[in-house]
Amino acid sequence: MNEQYSRTELIFGKEGMKKLRGARVAVFGVGGVGGYAVEALARSGIGTLDLIDNDVVSVSNINRQIIALHSTVGMYKVDAAKRRIADIDPDIKVNTYKIFFTKETSDTFDFSSYDYVIDAIDTVSGKIELALTADKAGVPIISSMGAGNKTDPTMFKVADIYKTSVCPLAKVMRYELKKRGIKKLKAVYSEEIPVKPEYDEDFETKGAGNRPAPGSVSFVPSVVGLIIAGEVIKDIIKNNKKGEETV
Repeated sequence: MNEQYSRTELIFGKEGMKKLRGARVAVFGVGGVGGYAVEALARSGIGTLDLIDNDVVSVSNINRQIIALHSTVGMYKVDAAKRRIADIDPDIKVNTYKIFFTKETSDTFDFSSYDYVIDAIDTVSGKIELALTADKAGVPIISSMGAGNKTDPTMFKVADIYKTSVCPLAKVMRYELKKRGIKKLKAVYSEEIPVKPEYDEDFETKGAGNRPAPGSVSFVPSVVGLIIAGEVIKDIIKNNKKGEETV
């Protein structure tokens, strides 16, 4: 028994640990949600991680992103995550891509090589393209819905996108995916009514679509990331065939 993973092996057994070590997971977006998903995947012994994010760590990330420290400000997020993973388990293979995922850049990735895809990006267009590409490749995917402006981490649920409600981002995704013939998408979402941010004249940080960035706290996106990682780990151990993920 590998001492580092001995406690995990007590839960999943030797065969489960072999499945995790043999798995390759792509994480699109290594911020508040994706960073914590990566952390849990690495600490669970996933063998290969592909990290995709073109952003760099900023001071405003420190309040909620596990890779964001004063010592990592200015680093590419994927590089900061790779360095952290190496300190957790140097035997994990990490592939990094400093790329903003869009329809135009989707051909950069061989989705058929992945055992699972995590969507933790901000843009609707990117999320739609991820769902379409994963569906075409027959690869399981789990998608994070809106975590910004939320304060109750206990309200997050795992459901098929067509069974979600309240969440504005999930509503848009339901509409757009239905138009494109996508029949299912595992999602993590919340029915909490978002808090209205209190912007002042000095607030200049822009989010996706050049809109003012949403408010965010340490204890919400982290929980979403851990929920996502848990779903991925359990599905891999169940050895679901690609494209047959459960909700």
